[in-house]
Amino acid sequence: MSTTSGFGPELRRLRQEAGLTLTEFSAALNYDKGHLSKVERGERSASPQLARRCDAFLGANGELQRLAAPPEPGPDAGEAAAPGLWAVGRRAVLAAGTGTLVDLGLKLGGRSAPATDPLLPSFRAQFEQLRKLGQSTAPKALLPLLETQTRTVAGLAAGASSATRAPALLLASRFAEFTGWMAQEAGDNDAALGWTGEAAELARAGGDPHLGSYALVRRALVTLYGGDASGTVYLARRAQGSGLPPRIRGLAAQREAQGHALVGDERACLRSLDRARELLGHDDARNGAEPVIGTTHVSDPAAMTTGWCLYDLGRPGAAAEVLDRECRRLPAHALRTRARYGFRRALAHAASGEVERACAIAGELLGVMPAVPSATVNSDVRRLTRELSRFRSSRAVHDLQPALARVLAPAHG
Repeated sequence: MSTTSGFGPELRRLRQEAGLTLTEFSAALNYDKGHLSKVERGERSASPQLARRCDAFLGANGELQRLAAPPEPGPDAGEAAAPGLWAVGRRAVLAAGTGTLVDLGLKLGGRSAPATDPLLPSFRAQFEQLRKLGQSTAPKALLPLLETQTRTVAGLAAGASSATRAPALLLASRFAEFTGWMAQEAGDNDAALGWTGEAAELARAGGDPHLGSYALVRRALVTLYGGDASGTVYLARRAQGSGLPPRIRGLAAQREAQGHALVGDERACLRSLDRARELLGHDDARNGAEPVIGTTHVSDPAAMTTGWCLYDLGRPGAAAEVLDRECRRLPAHALRTRARYGFRRALAHAASGEVERACAIAGELLGVMPAVPSATVNSDVRRLTRELSRFRSSRAVHDLQPALARVLAPAHG
């Protein structure tokens, strides 16, 4: 049975089996009755959002989503991104870094360098400042500086003593990883994967084999936003080896949960979230000497990810409740993080029929988007625009539409 011909009849069968009239069903989902009727007759296709909501409401365990979606690529799709992973090349970075240091006039003797180079604390402080700046600055504005600093610190390692080389390489790896994240935020997935791979190679050279596994978590984020659920789960599972630090395994379990949520596998999603909660509960990375891997602005990552997943599982009311609570805990200065989870929160309220509440949340966030443009956040802005289009008679929706359109308009110049 094809996906297009199979979804409608199966939806009708499950609805009738549940004892629901079309009127009752449309009211429960906050969807137009006429639209649902056409979907059941096969005259209209179901959006991924509608399929998820129907699946969750009728307890179809992902079957409706599978019927509505085109066949997903297998695990090899996650590997397909690998060729771009090594586009930068560590030797090129080291060579460029050394040249940058010479241009800056920094005299970093190999054997004569002290055991702990005085420049390292300065670069570490710069990294923390740049990461903080990334919360309130356009990624394209930061990328040139981040690339230069990554090469500079890698160059410091190339000319340093053996005692200084390892910590310099590890710090360079963190710069490269953050550069990759900003590249993804700027919409350049190839550059994002390249810098993430560079980060893993620099970390290995510095004696840390674990960042390579975190690179899989970052790659899984690219596949997640590309809608590739199976690739996301595959990559995230590879980053959960027993010998890895709890934080990396916990972040990987969260990403796996998001992949399961995309296809409506609630049991697998909740199992992964439980695993993430346990692992991150034992995480002491914030007390370590190296910069923390992953977000530093979400106080309870597992709880926030639970809210994120509940929306994808077709449970917008529960998602809104969790995201309301967790978003209130975000620091005021973390504009990028507030936008990321805030638009998901607005989306959950809109899907629950709380249109005015959704518009109020989105209206506040749209004001900061010019300062922190984000290719990944825009995916939820587009979903919100589609969700709100069902409520065109709402004054709040009408007033919000121009601002939504401005954020989604392609950049010029």
